[in-house]
Amino acid sequence: MENSAKIKPDQTRSDTHSFSDAEREALYQTIFSRRDVRGQFAPDPVPEDVLSRILMAAHYAPSVGFMQPWSFIIVRSDDTKRKVHNLFNEAHAEAAQMFEGQQRETYKNLKLEGILESPINICITCDRDRAGPVVIGRTHIKAMDIYSSVCAVQNLWLAARAEGLGLGWVSILDQKRLKQVLYIPKRVIPVAYVCLGYVSKFFDKPELQSAGWRPRLPLSDLVSFEAFDKTADDLFGEGLIEQLRKDQGKIETKGYCGDFATSA
Repeated sequence: MENSAKIKPDQTRSDTHSFSDAEREALYQTIFSRRDVRGQFAPDPVPEDVLSRILMAAHYAPSVGFMQPWSFIIVRSDDTKRKVHNLFNEAHAEAAQMFEGQQRETYKNLKLEGILESPINICITCDRDRAGPVVIGRTHIKAMDIYSSVCAVQNLWLAARAEGLGLGWVSILDQKRLKQVLYIPKRVIPVAYVCLGYVSKFFDKPELQSAGWRPRLPLSDLVSFEAFDKTADDLFGEGLIEQLRKDQGKIETKGYCGDFATSA
């Protein structure tokens, strides 16, 4: 009924639609504790109901023109995993030659996949023809269908973390040969190949950050106002920049500790 949705005198518009503190805490905790998992997979099977919830979360991602361009190829057989792992090994060796000096040695020692160790691999694809040649919202940015499929990957990733599962995105693969291994039609693009399973632990920080490969960039340096690289002025923006620095400083120093969840 319409009357039930009316805002009470002591209630703000944000209060009407916001989650409770506990619900917000769960969301932010999931976001900030999500990791790209490579080498901590346990062999325990993933129950069908858990896998169903994770896939459902992915399927309910936003998509341009509501075209829902994604499909999900579940890979469980050792034979298929070995074929994909062979593709990774070849691409990994090629990639190593693109770095120089100490970076090359660091790269060689990084664990960058869990294809064989994880109980489940999933390939998320994008069918660019699913909604026909003209799609609402894709008329001027043709890659919007691929971006939509990436949204499904992110939903999958966050849902997996909330279920206590680790997920790792394997991007060092030859796409054409991957399509051959998985019998993916010509019109369909493999957007992501991920490894999924329970893990022994989640690292406090991303492995590449901990390994010194790259630092976490300051968000305050990446936010501009009204135009690219335009800094804040006295009227608007400086307060936001200060808050960004404060929030990120807390996260980088001690990890996420529920700072965003309270309504105060």
